[in-house]
Amino acid sequence: MDGYNELPGTKKRTFFHILLEVVREPMFLMLIACGLLYLFLGDQEEALMLMGFVVVIIGITFYQEQKTERALDALRDLSSPRALVIRDGQQQRIAGREVVRDDIVLIGEGDRVPADAVLLTGSNVSVNESLLTGESVPVRKKVWDGRLEMGCPGGDDQPFIYYSGSLVVKGQDVAQVRSTGMRTEIGKIGKALQVLQPEDANLQQQTARSWATLP
Repeated sequence: MDGYNELPGTKKRTFFHILLEVVREPMFLMLIACGLLYLFLGDQEEALMLMGFVVVIIGITFYQEQKTERALDALRDLSSPRALVIRDGQQQRIAGREVVRDDIVLIGEGDRVPADAVLLTGSNVSVNESLLTGESVPVRKKVWDGRLEMGCPGGDDQPFIYYSGSLVVKGQDVAQVRSTGMRTEIGKIGKALQVLQPEDANLQQQTARSWATLP
C-alpha cells in the first residue's frame, strides 16, 4: 500500500513550545540577564527597553513559525484536490487523498491535478506547472507512448502529462495515475520542507560562541 495521496501532517507547535525554543537562544538569555541586571541596579528605563526587545523577538519568531506552517498547509491542500475517476466502469468524484496508483482520472480545464499521471487520451492539452517549476507560461502535453518513465516537470510536449498540484488550462483528457503522496514531485518538495533546518544568523552564531567561552 502506498498510503493516502496526501502530504503527511506535522504536529503543530504551541506558543509555549516556540517560546521555549526562543528562551534557549544565547542572545535571548543575554537580553534577559542584562534586563534583570539593570532592574537590580535600579535603572528601570534600560530594563524595560531590554525586556521590550525580548517581547519583539518572541513576536517575530512566532510570526515566522506560523507563516511556515501556513505554507506547508497550503502545499498540502494543493497536493490533494478532489478527483473524478473511473472505477467499476462508472465515474466517481472522490477526495484527492483516496486516489491510488493506476486510477483512471478525468481532468478538464480548470482542474488541479490530484497526482502524478500520464496522458492516455486528449488533444491540445496545456498545463500550468508554475507550482513546481516557477514558470508561469503553460506547457503543452502529448499522449503517453507507454514506454517512457516520468521525468522532471517543465518543457513542452512531455509524454508524462501531469504532476500533482499543476493546473490544467486547456484540454479535456484522460490520465492514468503513476505516483501518489510523497512519491509525487510535490511530495518530494513537501518532504524537503519538513526536514529543512534554517541556519542561525552570523550574529547568533557569534553570540553562541561567546556564550560558550564564558567561565
